Amino acid sequence: MSGPEPPLRVAVTGAGGRMGREVIEAASDREGVDVAVAVNRSPMDPVAGVDVRAAADLPELLAGDRGEGGPDVLVDFTGPASAVAYAEACADAGVPMVTGTTGFEDSQADSLRAASDAVPVLKASNFARGVAALRRAVREAAAALPGYDVELTETHHNGKRDAPSGTAKSILDDVEEVRADLDRRVHGREGDAPRDAGEIGVHARRAGDVTGEHEVLFAGNRESIELTHRAGDRGVFAEGALDAAVWLAGRDPGWYDFGDVLDAGDDA
Repeated sequence: MSGPEPPLRVAVTGAGGRMGREVIEAASDREGVDVAVAVNRSPMDPVAGVDVRAAADLPELLAGDRGEGGPDVLVDFTGPASAVAYAEACADAGVPMVTGTTGFEDSQADSLRAASDAVPVLKASNFARGVAALRRAVREAAAALPGYDVELTETHHNGKRDAPSGTAKSILDDVEEVRADLDRRVHGREGDAPRDAGEIGVHARRAGDVTGEHEVLFAGNRESIELTHRAGDRGVFAEGALDAAVWLAGRDPGWYDFGDVLDAGDDA
């Protein structure tokens, strides 16, 4: 008789950050997943019992340091420059990569995508299943409501760097894909600023410790519709990222997104 399946060995970058900690803690409570590698910009105290080494050690850790096998997949929530460097290390070591990092410049995004020629790379601006459902609902609403004005408002904690959020940008892409007449994003309003045809209003708020809120308003024909998602805590993103990691491990090289995981259903 064959024994139980060995646990999925996960590497986590940015172990000292908000999301890195969440991923490690979520993995420690999850059957079939072990955090085999955790790195931070500089070494630090263990997180949830997992030793944290310097990010400079990642290439050798991915290859299997100290006689141990390397990780099966890497999960990254850091910054654009570091995420690109980690993607290149994953490509060299043959380790799949899941990243929720946002704020990439075009050249950085190109470098990240180049890694997917060698290994599977799954990039998502948000790993909440509810956000995936929101995006699908927004696309349907945008198609069903031609001519309606569209405004997007997102709110995050006061430490979030990129504005608007990566999730907001993905939602805006969804709207523009369906509504060819909307081709200009107007960020905030001030002074004499009536709405012009072809624009989508975009509003980013930063306050307190808000985990994440996204609201899309459709208004026209004497009616309005609001579609909203609110995340209660960061654990929902960590769990989704681990769902993606479990699904991605062993896939063929290529570029994937979180929708692929959801579409897999029970096979995810």
